Amino acid sequence: MPELPEVETVRRGLERRVLGRRITRVEVSHPQVIAGSVEDFEQHVRGYIRGFDRKGKAIAIELDPGLKPAARKGGGPSYLLVRLGMTGQVTVLPANHPLEPHTHVRLTLENGEEIRYRDIRRFGRLRWCSQAEMETVFSGLGPDAPSMPVEEFVQALKGRRTPIKSWLLNQSRLAGVGNIYADEALFEARIHPLTEAGLLKRSAASALHRAVVKVLQRAVAKQGTSFRDYVDIEGQPGRFAQSLKVYQRTGEPCPRCGRKIRRLVLSGRSSHFCPRCQPRSRRAAVVGRAGAE
Repeated sequence: MPELPEVETVRRGLERRVLGRRITRVEVSHPQVIAGSVEDFEQHVRGYIRGFDRKGKAIAIELDPGLKPAARKGGGPSYLLVRLGMTGQVTVLPANHPLEPHTHVRLTLENGEEIRYRDIRRFGRLRWCSQAEMETVFSGLGPDAPSMPVEEFVQALKGRRTPIKSWLLNQSRLAGVGNIYADEALFEARIHPLTEAGLLKRSAASALHRAVVKVLQRAVAKQGTSFRDYVDIEGQPGRFAQSLKVYQRTGEPCPRCGRKIRRLVLSGRSSHFCPRCQPRSRRAAVVGRAGAE
């Protein structure tokens, strides 16, 4: 599932390629990927692309239809919200480029290119909304992970009895971190995924904050991680998979100490860790089950 580095890569690519371009035509071939009215979406996702924002795993594209402010919904700019879900892809291609299967939305630009949304499993969503609605969506997310101040991060952990891995995945607490980068950050900080969040000492919490920021920045620099579905707007895979230390490396030697990487299941999701570098404390949350070494 695309996480913050993948979504930020898409945002940067769109900003580079289509900022200031005008959307002249909208075609939706599968209504399931549209949140809200398809008719409203097709009618209003038009005009000039004036800017981009991102919080966590959501992208907001600001649209200017070229109308007087009073004629716009809510009297202000409108937005196209994009959530990639598990298998969503956003690419920018010539309008005459062959159409790939599972391409559900096409936004034609005045320069002869198209922004295309492709999604095999159709868990992602595109939504047209007002500025107030966009801000409501963003306000429901926690602080964006790379920019959350360390003191706020440390304070947010206090009193939390959930496993630290689960806390990192909670988008209302910390926006943008998913399974891949939670595993990598916990390894970087030498913290077991089942450690109770509220029991982390300040030094450990600060180390985890640094690890989260460092891992996300490294992944953004390499355009994210691709295993199967994720690609950037040019259709190219991310290059961070080669830099992963523990994620999906069960049974391989730890790059730090040589011990075999292990796997456990937490709330139905796999967690990967080194049992020597990330020892489990006695007061760790009693959740999950170990997988095969």
